[in-house]
Amino acid sequence: MRFYDLIIKKREGHELTQDEIIFIITEYCENRVPDYQMSAMLMAIYFQRMNINEIKYLTMAMVHSGKIIDLSSIPGIKVDKHSTGGVGDTTTLALVPMVAAAGVPIAKMSGRGLGHTGGTIDKLESIKGFKTELSINQFINIVKKIGASIISSTSDLAPADRKLYALRDVTGTIDSIPLIVSSIMSKKLAAGADAIVLDVTTGSGAFMQKYKDALKLGKIMVDIGLELGKETVAVISNMDEPLGFAIGNSLEVKEAVEILKNRGPEDLRDLCLVLGAHMLKLGGVVKNYEDGKNKLEKILKEGIAFNKFKEMVIAQGGNPEIIDNPESLPLAKHSTKITANISGFVQKIDSRLVGESAMLLGAGREKKESKIDLSVGIVLKKKVGSKVNINEDLAEVYYNDSEKLEEAKKKLFSSFVIRNKKMQKLPLILATISKDGVKEFI
Repeated sequence: MRFYDLIIKKREGHELTQDEIIFIITEYCENRVPDYQMSAMLMAIYFQRMNINEIKYLTMAMVHSGKIIDLSSIPGIKVDKHSTGGVGDTTTLALVPMVAAAGVPIAKMSGRGLGHTGGTIDKLESIKGFKTELSINQFINIVKKIGASIISSTSDLAPADRKLYALRDVTGTIDSIPLIVSSIMSKKLAAGADAIVLDVTTGSGAFMQKYKDALKLGKIMVDIGLELGKETVAVISNMDEPLGFAIGNSLEVKEAVEILKNRGPEDLRDLCLVLGAHMLKLGGVVKNYEDGKNKLEKILKEGIAFNKFKEMVIAQGGNPEIIDNPESLPLAKHSTKITANISGFVQKIDSRLVGESAMLLGAGREKKESKIDLSVGIVLKKKVGSKVNINEDLAEVYYNDSEKLEEAKKKLFSSFVIRNKKMQKLPLILATISKDGVKEFI
C-alpha cells in the first residue's frame, strides 16, 4: 500500500477502505509520511468529502491512535457534553454540577480557548487553586466520590487529532465536515463516556455560521455516535449573539455561579436546562425530556447544583470561598463603557466581533502559545431586542492594558446594530437531532 496511490484514489472521488484509512492515520502519526503528502490527502478529502463509512473508519482510527479512558469503574451511565464553541458559552461550568446533582456521573475533559471562542479550562483556572491537570486515577476517583470532575484533555487522548488539526489549521481544510466530525467524535469516544450530548452552535459567533451547515454537521455526528454504539443527541443552538452577558474567563465563572444560584441570564439558563434534560434522559435517571427539565429546575431552586459545584472546586484544590463570594474572582484594574450614539432597538450583536474584542483585551489567544489575562473581558448591558436610548450603556469593558483598548472598543461598538424597529429574534434552540430523527423549531 502506497500513500501516493491513496491520495490519487481520494482525489478521484473513490471510497477509502477501513484498512486504507487506518494505514493513512498510522503512517502519519508514526512520522513515516511528510506533512506535504498529508496536506494533499486533507485537500482531497475537503473537495471529494467522505461517506458515513469513511467518516466512521477515520474516527475510530483517530480514537485508537492513543489511549482510551476506561470509566467502567464509575457506577451509572456516564454522559459527556461537547459544544462546537461560541462567545460567552459558559454552559459547561453550570451544566456539569446541575447534571451531576441529578445523579448522572460526569467525567469531562475540556480544552482551552483559541481565537474568539473561550475555553472551559481557562475559566476554571480563574478560581484560585483549582487544578485542571490531574492523573486519570485522580480524575476517576473524584467522579466516584462526588459525581463530577472537569480536567484538561491529556496529550495521549486521540493524538492523531492534535497532529491533524495543526495541519488543517495552516492548509485551509478546517471547515470540512468529515474532518470536523472525526475530530470531535474521536476525542469524545476516547474519553470513555457511554452517551454524548452535542451543542452544535450556529450564527455569527459559531464555527458553522449557516444553520443548514450546522444541521448537517449535527446529523452526521449523531449518526456516527449511534453507528459506534454511543447514544448521541445534538442540539442546534443560536450563537448569533453572545450567550449570557459575560465574555471573559473570571467574568464567565461569576455568571455560571449566578445560574447555579437560580439567577443569571435567561438564555444561558435555558440552554443549560435543555442540554441537561437530554443528558438526564440519556443517563437513565428520568423517562423523558420534560421530567429531566423539571428535575433540573428543582435542583437549581433548592441550591443542590450550587453545592455540587462547591464540592467539585474543593475536590480539585480550589478555594470554595470564591464560589460563595464570586466578587473575589480576579477582576481587571480598569473599566470603561461603550454607549449608544442613537436611540432604537438592538437588532444585532455580532458574536464574533464581541469575541474578537475580548481577545484584544487579553481574554483569549490569537495563537496557542499566547498568554491570556483571566481578569479581563466584557459585560453586555443590552441584548438583541432591547430598547436603547442615546448615550445609554451598551457594554462595560474590563481591562488592564490600554495598548489595544481603543481597537477593542471600536470593534465592540461595531458589533451592535441599532434600528428604529424591533426585530423578531430567532429561538435559542433551533433543532434537536436524535435516533428518532430531526425536530426543528424554526
